[in-house]
Amino acid sequence: MMAADSAENILTESNDDILSPDDLSEVLAAGTKESHDKAENSPFVKDFLRGRIKRELFKLGTTGLYYVYSAIEEEIEKNKDHPMFAPLYLPSELHRRDALAKDLEYFYGEDWESKISCSAATRPYVDRIHEVGRNDPVLLVAHAWTRYMGDLSGGQILKKVAQRALKLPPTGEGLNFYHFEGIHNPTAFKRLYRSRMNELEVDAETKEKLLDEANLAFKYNLDVFSELQEIGKDIKEEVQDVGFPAHGDMGGDISKCPYYAAKMAVSGNTTYACEFARMLLRQSTVQVILATWVAAVAGLAAWYIM
Repeated sequence: MMAADSAENILTESNDDILSPDDLSEVLAAGTKESHDKAENSPFVKDFLRGRIKRELFKLGTTGLYYVYSAIEEEIEKNKDHPMFAPLYLPSELHRRDALAKDLEYFYGEDWESKISCSAATRPYVDRIHEVGRNDPVLLVAHAWTRYMGDLSGGQILKKVAQRALKLPPTGEGLNFYHFEGIHNPTAFKRLYRSRMNELEVDAETKEKLLDEANLAFKYNLDVFSELQEIGKDIKEEVQDVGFPAHGDMGGDISKCPYYAAKMAVSGNTTYACEFARMLLRQSTVQVILATWVAAVAGLAAWYIM
Protein backbone atom coordinates (compact mmCIF):
# COMPACT_ATOMS: atom_id res chain seq x y z
CA MET A 1 0.00 0.00 0.00
CA MET A 2 1.41 3.39 -0.95
CA ALA A 3 0.86 5.01 2.44
CA ALA A 4 2.95 2.36 4.15
CA ASP A 5 6.09 2.92 2.07
CA SER A 6 9.32 3.63 3.92
CA ALA A 7 10.94 7.06 3.75
CA GLU A 8 13.71 5.65 1.56
CA ASN A 9 11.23 4.26 -0.97
CA ILE A 10 9.15 7.40 -0.87
CA LEU A 11 12.01 9.60 -2.00
CA THR A 12 12.76 7.43 -5.01
CA GLU A 13 9.44 8.32 -6.61
CA SER A 14 9.57 10.66 -9.57
CA ASN A 15 9.67 14.33 -8.65
CA ASP A 16 9.88 15.59 -12.22
CA ASP A 17 6.15 16.04 -12.89
CA ILE A 18 5.27 19.27 -14.64
CA LEU A 19 2.96 21.27 -12.41
CA SER A 20 -0.25 22.83 -13.63
CA PRO A 21 -2.08 25.79 -12.06
CA ASP A 22 -5.01 23.41 -11.66
CA ASP A 23 -3.02 20.96 -9.52
CA LEU A 24 -4.24 20.88 -5.94
CA SER A 25 -0.87 21.89 -4.50
CA GLU A 26 -0.73 24.92 -6.80
CA VAL A 27 -4.34 25.90 -6.10
CA LEU A 28 -3.61 25.88 -2.36
CA ALA A 29 -0.27 27.68 -2.66
CA ALA A 30 -1.69 30.47 -4.85
CA GLY A 31 -4.97 30.74 -2.99
CA THR A 32 -3.39 31.01 0.48
CA LYS A 33 -0.59 33.41 -0.45
CA GLU A 34 -2.36 36.38 1.14
CA SER A 35 -3.08 34.39 4.32
CA HIS A 36 0.52 33.16 4.41
CA ASP A 37 1.84 36.70 4.04
CA LYS A 38 -0.40 37.90 6.90
CA ALA A 39 0.89 35.13 9.15
CA GLU A 40 4.50 35.79 8.19
CA ASN A 41 4.10 39.52 8.91
CA SER A 42 2.16 39.19 12.15
CA PRO A 43 3.84 40.99 15.10
CA PHE A 44 4.42 37.72 16.95
CA VAL A 45 6.22 36.04 14.03
CA LYS A 46 8.22 39.16 13.21
CA ASP A 47 9.37 39.43 16.84
CA PHE A 48 10.22 35.74 16.83
CA LEU A 49 12.33 36.09 13.68
CA ARG A 50 14.18 39.00 15.31
CA GLY A 51 15.09 36.74 18.19
CA ARG A 52 12.73 38.57 20.56
CA ILE A 53 10.97 35.48 21.88
CA LYS A 54 10.40 35.06 25.60
CA ARG A 55 10.89 31.63 27.13
CA GLU A 56 7.45 31.56 28.79
CA LEU A 57 5.83 32.57 25.52
CA PHE A 58 7.73 29.88 23.64
CA LYS A 59 6.47 27.32 26.17
CA LEU A 60 2.88 28.48 25.64
CA GLY A 61 3.32 28.30 21.88
CA THR A 62 4.66 24.76 22.19
CA THR A 63 1.66 23.88 24.35
CA GLY A 64 -0.73 25.18 21.70
CA LEU A 65 1.00 23.15 19.02
CA TYR A 66 0.68 20.04 21.17
CA TYR A 67 -3.10 20.40 21.29
CA VAL A 68 -3.34 21.16 17.57
CA TYR A 69 -1.19 18.21 16.50
CA SER A 70 -2.89 15.88 18.97
CA ALA A 71 -6.18 16.73 17.24
CA ILE A 72 -4.80 16.47 13.69
CA GLU A 73 -3.08 13.16 14.31
CA GLU A 74 -6.01 11.67 16.20
CA GLU A 75 -8.27 12.42 13.23
CA ILE A 76 -5.66 11.26 10.72
CA GLU A 77 -5.43 7.90 12.51
CA LYS A 78 -9.20 7.54 12.39
CA ASN A 79 -9.24 8.32 8.67
CA LYS A 80 -5.94 6.79 7.52
CA ASP A 81 -7.73 4.40 5.17
CA HIS A 82 -9.95 7.04 3.62
CA PRO A 83 -9.19 7.05 -0.14
CA MET A 84 -8.73 10.82 -0.10
CA PHE A 85 -6.16 10.75 2.71
CA ALA A 86 -4.45 7.35 2.57
CA PRO A 87 -1.71 8.48 0.11
CA LEU A 88 -0.75 11.26 2.57
CA TYR A 89 -0.67 9.01 5.63
CA LEU A 90 3.02 9.18 6.57
CA PRO A 91 3.12 9.04 10.38
CA SER A 92 6.75 8.01 10.85
CA GLU A 93 7.88 10.93 8.70
CA LEU A 94 5.49 13.66 9.78
CA HIS A 95 3.66 13.14 13.06
CA ARG A 96 4.65 15.66 15.73
CA ARG A 97 2.65 14.83 18.88
CA ASP A 98 5.31 12.66 20.52
CA ALA A 99 8.07 15.16 19.70
CA LEU A 100 6.02 17.96 21.26
CA ALA A 101 5.43 15.84 24.37
CA LYS A 102 9.22 15.54 24.78
CA ASP A 103 9.59 19.30 24.45
CA LEU A 104 6.89 19.93 27.05
CA GLU A 105 8.56 17.51 29.45
CA TYR A 106 11.81 19.42 28.98
CA PHE A 107 10.15 22.77 29.73
CA TYR A 108 7.67 21.75 32.45
CA GLY A 109 9.09 18.55 33.98
CA GLU A 110 7.77 15.01 34.23
CA ASP A 111 4.33 16.18 35.38
CA TRP A 112 3.95 18.50 32.38
CA GLU A 113 0.47 17.21 31.53
CA SER A 114 -0.90 18.63 34.77
CA LYS A 115 0.64 22.04 34.06
CA ILE A 116 -0.73 22.80 30.61
CA SER A 117 -4.14 23.71 29.21
CA CYS A 118 -5.63 24.53 25.83
CA SER A 119 -5.82 28.30 25.34
CA ALA A 120 -8.90 30.27 24.32
CA ALA A 121 -7.56 30.87 20.79
CA THR A 122 -6.33 27.30 20.31
CA ARG A 123 -9.63 25.65 21.36
CA PRO A 124 -11.66 26.67 18.24
CA TYR A 125 -8.80 25.43 16.03
CA VAL A 126 -8.79 22.05 17.80
CA ASP A 127 -12.59 21.82 17.69
CA ARG A 128 -12.62 22.53 13.96
CA ILE A 129 -10.09 19.77 13.27
CA HIS A 130 -12.23 17.26 15.17
CA GLU A 131 -15.36 18.46 13.36
CA VAL A 132 -13.67 17.97 9.98
CA GLY A 133 -12.42 14.52 10.96
CA ARG A 134 -15.93 13.44 11.93
CA ASN A 135 -17.96 15.02 9.17
CA ASP A 136 -15.73 15.71 6.14
CA PRO A 137 -12.36 13.90 6.34
CA VAL A 138 -11.32 15.14 2.91
CA LEU A 139 -10.71 18.53 4.48
CA LEU A 140 -8.00 17.02 6.71
CA VAL A 141 -5.79 17.35 3.62
CA ALA A 142 -5.93 21.15 3.99
CA HIS A 143 -4.99 21.06 7.67
CA ALA A 144 -2.17 18.56 7.13
CA TRP A 145 -0.78 20.56 4.20
CA THR A 146 -0.93 23.86 6.09
CA ARG A 147 0.84 22.57 9.19
CA TYR A 148 3.30 19.92 8.06
CA MET A 149 4.57 21.68 4.96
CA GLY A 150 4.97 24.91 6.93
CA ASP A 151 6.94 23.07 9.60
CA LEU A 152 9.29 21.68 6.97
CA SER A 153 9.83 25.19 5.57
CA GLY A 154 9.58 28.18 7.89
CA GLY A 155 9.62 26.00 10.98
CA GLN A 156 13.27 25.22 10.39
CA ILE A 157 14.03 28.95 10.49
CA LEU A 158 12.26 29.35 13.83
CA LYS A 159 14.23 26.42 15.25
CA LYS A 160 17.56 28.14 14.65
CA VAL A 161 16.35 31.47 16.01
CA ALA A 162 14.80 29.90 19.12
CA GLN A 163 17.92 27.87 19.89
CA ARG A 164 20.07 30.99 19.86
CA ALA A 165 17.65 33.43 21.48
CA LEU A 166 16.59 31.07 24.29
CA LYS A 167 20.06 29.54 24.69
CA LEU A 168 18.63 26.04 24.32
CA PRO A 169 21.03 23.06 24.34
CA PRO A 170 22.77 22.30 21.03
CA THR A 171 21.70 18.67 21.54
CA GLY A 172 18.13 19.66 20.65
CA GLU A 173 16.24 19.56 23.96
CA GLY A 174 13.14 21.73 23.75
CA LEU A 175 13.24 21.69 19.94
CA ASN A 176 12.26 18.10 19.10
CA PHE A 177 9.17 19.43 17.32
CA TYR A 178 11.33 20.89 14.57
CA HIS A 179 13.41 17.75 14.04
CA PHE A 180 11.97 15.30 11.52
CA GLU A 181 14.01 12.15 12.08
CA GLY A 182 12.38 10.28 9.21
CA ILE A 183 13.02 13.00 6.63
CA HIS A 184 16.61 13.41 5.44
CA ASN A 185 15.85 15.63 2.46
CA PRO A 186 13.01 18.08 3.24
CA THR A 187 12.94 19.58 -0.26
CA ALA A 188 12.58 16.18 -1.93
CA PHE A 189 9.99 15.12 0.64
CA LYS A 190 7.89 18.24 0.02
CA ARG A 191 7.96 17.51 -3.71
CA LEU A 192 6.83 13.97 -2.98
CA TYR A 193 4.02 15.17 -0.73
CA ARG A 194 2.93 17.67 -3.34
CA SER A 195 2.88 15.02 -6.08
CA ARG A 196 0.73 12.75 -3.94
CA MET A 197 -1.67 15.58 -3.27
CA ASN A 198 -1.94 16.22 -6.99
CA GLU A 199 -2.77 12.58 -7.63
CA LEU A 200 -5.86 12.76 -5.41
CA GLU A 201 -9.07 12.60 -7.44
CA VAL A 202 -10.65 15.91 -6.49
CA ASP A 203 -13.07 17.93 -8.59
CA ALA A 204 -13.20 21.73 -8.85
CA GLU A 205 -15.77 22.02 -6.07
CA THR A 206 -13.65 19.95 -3.67
CA LYS A 207 -10.57 21.99 -4.51
CA GLU A 208 -12.49 25.14 -3.61
CA LYS A 209 -13.55 23.60 -0.30
CA LEU A 210 -9.98 22.58 0.45
CA LEU A 211 -8.75 26.09 -0.36
CA ASP A 212 -11.35 27.62 1.96
CA GLU A 213 -10.32 25.20 4.71
CA ALA A 214 -6.62 25.99 4.24
CA ASN A 215 -7.34 29.71 4.56
CA LEU A 216 -9.40 28.96 7.66
CA ALA A 217 -6.44 27.06 9.12
CA PHE A 218 -4.24 30.09 8.50
CA LYS A 219 -6.84 32.26 10.27
CA TYR A 220 -6.79 29.98 13.30
CA ASN A 221 -3.01 30.20 13.40
CA LEU A 222 -3.19 33.99 13.17
CA ASP A 223 -5.63 34.03 16.08
CA VAL A 224 -3.16 32.00 18.14
CA PHE A 225 -0.31 34.37 17.17
CA SER A 226 -2.41 37.37 18.23
CA GLU A 227 -3.23 35.72 21.54
CA LEU A 228 0.44 35.00 22.21
CA GLN A 229 1.37 38.57 21.31
CA GLU A 230 -1.13 39.89 23.87
CA ILE A 231 0.01 37.48 26.56
CA GLY A 232 3.59 38.49 25.88
CA LYS A 233 2.85 42.08 26.86
CA ASP A 234 2.33 40.94 30.45
CA ILE A 235 5.42 38.72 30.62
CA LYS A 236 8.51 40.43 31.94
CA GLU A 237 11.19 40.74 29.28
CA GLU A 238 14.18 38.50 29.93
CA VAL A 239 17.47 40.37 30.10
CA GLN A 240 19.59 39.33 27.15
CA ASP A 241 23.31 39.09 27.86
CA VAL A 242 24.94 40.65 24.83
CA GLY A 243 28.32 39.48 26.05
CA PHE A 244 30.36 42.68 25.74
CA PRO A 245 33.07 42.68 28.48
CA ALA A 246 33.11 45.39 31.11
CA HIS A 247 36.29 47.42 31.41
CA GLY A 248 37.09 45.69 34.70
CA ASP A 249 37.07 42.31 32.98
CA MET A 250 39.71 43.15 30.39
CA GLY A 251 42.77 42.43 32.54
CA GLY A 252 44.21 45.85 31.77
CA ASP A 253 44.28 45.21 28.01
CA ILE A 254 42.42 48.14 26.45
CA SER A 255 42.53 46.47 23.02
CA LYS A 256 39.86 44.07 24.33
CA CYS A 257 37.39 46.91 24.76
CA PRO A 258 34.83 46.85 21.92
CA TYR A 259 34.47 50.63 21.94
CA TYR A 260 38.24 51.12 21.62
CA ALA A 261 38.33 48.57 18.80
CA ALA A 262 35.48 50.39 17.09
CA LYS A 263 37.23 53.72 17.36
CA MET A 264 40.45 52.33 15.90
CA ALA A 265 38.51 50.60 13.11
CA VAL A 266 36.86 53.87 12.11
CA SER A 267 40.26 55.56 12.07
CA GLY A 268 41.32 53.16 9.30
CA ASN A 269 43.34 50.66 11.28
CA THR A 270 42.60 47.38 9.47
CA THR A 271 43.89 45.23 12.34
CA TYR A 272 41.33 46.69 14.69
CA ALA A 273 38.67 46.63 11.98
CA CYS A 274 39.09 42.85 11.76
CA GLU A 275 39.19 42.52 15.54
CA PHE A 276 36.00 44.57 15.90
CA ALA A 277 34.25 42.45 13.27
CA ARG A 278 35.27 39.25 15.06
CA MET A 279 34.12 40.70 18.37
CA LEU A 280 30.70 41.54 16.94
CA LEU A 281 30.30 38.10 15.43
CA ARG A 282 30.92 36.54 18.84
CA GLN A 283 27.90 38.34 20.30
CA SER A 284 24.68 36.26 20.54
CA THR A 285 22.47 39.20 19.53
CA VAL A 286 24.45 39.83 16.35
CA GLN A 287 24.48 36.11 15.59
CA VAL A 288 20.69 35.99 15.90
CA ILE A 289 20.30 38.97 13.58
CA LEU A 290 22.62 37.49 10.97
CA ALA A 291 21.03 34.05 11.25
CA THR A 292 17.57 35.57 10.96
CA TRP A 293 18.36 37.49 7.77
CA VAL A 294 20.00 34.47 6.13
CA ALA A 295 17.24 32.14 7.29
CA ALA A 296 14.48 34.51 6.20
CA VAL A 297 15.78 34.60 2.64
CA ALA A 298 16.16 30.82 2.59
CA GLY A 299 12.74 30.33 4.13
CA LEU A 300 10.93 32.50 1.60
CA ALA A 301 12.57 30.57 -1.21
CA ALA A 302 11.76 27.23 0.45
CA TRP A 303 8.07 28.03 0.88
CA TYR A 304 7.52 28.94 -2.77
CA ILE A 305 9.35 25.92 -4.17
CA MET A 306 7.72 23.40 -1.83
